[in-house]
Amino acid sequence: MMKNTSVTFRQAKEKGGKLTMLTAYDYSTAKMVDEAGINSILVGDSLGMVCLGYEDTLSVTMEDMIHHTKAVARGAKEALVIADMPFMSYQASVYDAVVNAGRLVKEGHAQAVKLEGGKEVCPQIEAIVKASIPVCAHIGLTPQSIHAFGGFKVQGKGEEAARKLIEAAQAVEEAGAFAVVLECVPEALAKLVTQKVSIPTIGIGAGAGCDGQVLVYQDMLGMYADFAPKFVKVFANVGEEMRKGFAAYKKEVEDGRFPAAEHTFRMDESILEKLY
Repeated sequence: MMKNTSVTFRQAKEKGGKLTMLTAYDYSTAKMVDEAGINSILVGDSLGMVCLGYEDTLSVTMEDMIHHTKAVARGAKEALVIADMPFMSYQASVYDAVVNAGRLVKEGHAQAVKLEGGKEVCPQIEAIVKASIPVCAHIGLTPQSIHAFGGFKVQGKGEEAARKLIEAAQAVEEAGAFAVVLECVPEALAKLVTQKVSIPTIGIGAGAGCDGQVLVYQDMLGMYADFAPKFVKVFANVGEEMRKGFAAYKKEVEDGRFPAAEHTFRMDESILEKLY
């Protein structure tokens, strides 16, 4: 398999191929995702909710992101590792944005970073790209702006909102982003955005017209029961299997059936008699 890069992402769009992206937050999961041939692993700030138990992504720190990205980078050989820039790591200034993106690459071993927002973050995108760090943009429903949106809502439904979304996609492309995530956008609008930009669009709740798709791996494996977005399909009910496995282990330990003879080590027991 060929190593996925920001360049191969652009080439995939030119050739009309579909890109695949999944989240991962640790070494062993990243290894499995990578072995499945997924094009990109996103170390999402969604780890705040699915790994750390926060209500949203706003509490995630740079330290959290570096810690998890490092682990993922060790497990991913072919997939492009993209790390999310957490809330307030890039909004305050262009300087902060470049320094923090640099930390995700230097300390976390990410190969690209992702940040949320349209025109308002274009100066940050431009500066990070100038520092030779590839940037994936993220527009539509941007979870770090959850308080401003008043909840998890579909974006771009009205004429003005749709126009703004198209302009945002064109602006982030102009600023140098190599790809753009479209989250919770009506299918027809996402398709139009995909036609209007030359960089790949990665959809999450944005229909099949995008150049690629991304999902949180716990969602698509039925492992995260706190919140189930409409756009998630469960591809394998691993969560159910895990619950069964944990319950079976508990029962066998309590019944004395585990560990059985095949799980134990032997010795010459006559040695023990000399110990009494």
